[in-house]
Amino acid sequence: MQSVKPIHAEVTVIIPNWNGEAMLRRCLASLRKTEYPHFQVLVVDNASTDSSVQMMRREFPEAHICQSATNLGYAGGCNLGVLRSSSPFVVFLNNDAEVTPGWLGPLMEAMKDDTVAAVQPKVLSIRNRNQFDYCGAAGGEMDLFAYPFARGRLFHIMETDEGQYDSAQTIFWATGAACLLRRSALDCTGLLDDTFFAHMEEIDLCWRFHLAGFSVRAATDSVVYHQTGGTLDQESLKKMVLNHRNSLIMMCKNYEWTTLCWALPVRLFLEMITFFGFLLKGQPRRSLAVILGFRGAMRMWKSVLSGRAHVRRLRKRTDSVVLARLYHGSVALDFFLFGIRRASQLRLPHSS
Repeated sequence: MQSVKPIHAEVTVIIPNWNGEAMLRRCLASLRKTEYPHFQVLVVDNASTDSSVQMMRREFPEAHICQSATNLGYAGGCNLGVLRSSSPFVVFLNNDAEVTPGWLGPLMEAMKDDTVAAVQPKVLSIRNRNQFDYCGAAGGEMDLFAYPFARGRLFHIMETDEGQYDSAQTIFWATGAACLLRRSALDCTGLLDDTFFAHMEEIDLCWRFHLAGFSVRAATDSVVYHQTGGTLDQESLKKMVLNHRNSLIMMCKNYEWTTLCWALPVRLFLEMITFFGFLLKGQPRRSLAVILGFRGAMRMWKSVLSGRAHVRRLRKRTDSVVLARLYHGSVALDFFLFGIRRASQLRLPHSS
């Protein structure tokens, strides 16, 4: 592990990178145009075999670099960046993101409320810039059975941004593609669960924020563009397996036993429907992802029990409070059976 100079700026922007030289160049070039003065950039390189590190040293000498000897994944890379920074605020930013000049100011403005642990910008597609991006869109939400979705994105359907989600609002989770976090909240709840490796670890973290008494917000006057699938393609079997596995794990970690006793059987029933549905549609790889995700979650039962113990220690809110922040229905059934395609068609929790 290569050491990095201590970072004492108000905000540290942490970018995990693995063989993303071209995307990272675009990301760092956009950060140079940021109008907020009190931030520094830390790139955590996850044992890249391309020329990412050489490119940074040559073209972006102002960026701090921390090199890991192994690929720690998204979660491990971000966690290492947090440990290498003493800033009171940190940003998790994907290397396939491109920020706008005024992106950071509105996020910091939202942090004037001491109860806010995380805040995300509006995330638009880097390929179609008037369309919401898959990763977070205008703010992350979740249903009772731990199926995540976003304001502006249901499953694979992305809406055009017409300002329909532009009011500042509380949300359930902030996207790991681009989010600002309060360091003191992380000290309270712990960092990202690195057993996830990638996908949904930010939702798990935000769930803990809610349980610990914090809130999560979207600041849609801040805009970041993102290239979904830049690191791992959307149709990758590994990505699909991680999504199924990690969703089950975070559900089992964060719900009280009384809630889990009714919510988990419904979730497993929905997973069974998903398995047979994709099989009948001639998409066996997606069906296989369901099985492999379930198997992976079962194999991690020790990690789940450890996570539950951690949540029990930090919990300040009961599930009844957190359940009020979730969508009271099944977004999967609404989408696949009832044809709902826009988050605005759902009766979402009251936002302020």
